[in-house]
Amino acid sequence: MTNIREIARLAGVSVSTVSRVLNEHPYVREEKRRRVLAAVEELNYIKNANAVHLSKGKTYCIGVVIPFLNLPYFGEVLQGIAGEALKHGYHLKIFQTNYEKEAELDAFHRLRMKEVDGLILASRANSLEALQPFMEGTNVVFCENLSGVEKKVFINHYEAVRTAMDHLHSKGHKDIGLCIHRTFGTNSEERVRGFFDGAEAAGYKIQDGWIFNDCISLQDGREVVGQWESLDERPSALIVTSDQVSAGIVSQAGRKGISIPDELAILSFDNHPISEVFDITSFDVPIRQLGGEAFKLFLKEEPSSPVILETTLFERKTM
Repeated sequence: MTNIREIARLAGVSVSTVSRVLNEHPYVREEKRRRVLAAVEELNYIKNANAVHLSKGKTYCIGVVIPFLNLPYFGEVLQGIAGEALKHGYHLKIFQTNYEKEAELDAFHRLRMKEVDGLILASRANSLEALQPFMEGTNVVFCENLSGVEKKVFINHYEAVRTAMDHLHSKGHKDIGLCIHRTFGTNSEERVRGFFDGAEAAGYKIQDGWIFNDCISLQDGREVVGQWESLDERPSALIVTSDQVSAGIVSQAGRKGISIPDELAILSFDNHPISEVFDITSFDVPIRQLGGEAFKLFLKEEPSSPVILETTLFERKTM
């Protein structure tokens, strides 16, 4: 493998001159720079990336911890991160965890080993207490409203669900259910809190069985319809935290002759293109912006105020 000594010999310059040219140092005479670059091309020299990273103290690689790659929500987060990373010469290392705690901790081990310059956690399985021993002196951005962390960006999920509850109440709905991915984790807990606070503020009770958990996919939405039908007392409306799930509900309801919204109204989240296809009322959630802002926080050397993003309602035919 070609090394810089061979380049120096062919170009008739010192090794230090070759090093300065390769590292784009400005103080090299143009004639020497041309000779070095000609020798580089003739010898087909490729820089040792690891050596460059060691010399600069950076890998220009950022790790993104994400539970799933096949869900539109996390795909949009990645798009936002990748767009900003490209502008600044960074590339991404993806850690897909499937919400497995050990897989998540592996990303932090790699951060401590300096394989990446920092981490963005799109969602997590471990408690903050479990992660803190790995975080000292590192650059970590959380996509949730966590107290006690320096860098965080998040959707105001609590206010979004409170707004959804108020909107449904204004339409005359008193019996409202919630379809959610999971009931634990900061973002999910904020949604659930907004749901119960909204019901309490309106003086309505939430019945047992009106919170449908583990709702991620189209198929999960189809199964929600069966669960809803089996209830003795049914909610007249559902708040659904994913357009994929909502699309499954709407399609299955159509197959079973359930009128949307007359028998069951749907208020969804994400405003993904599938919500337009199925005419689903949905909150536009700035997911791609979330990813972009997370990367901008990563670039900041000093802690800053949290970035809080709001949602916007797009009303269609499921209300």
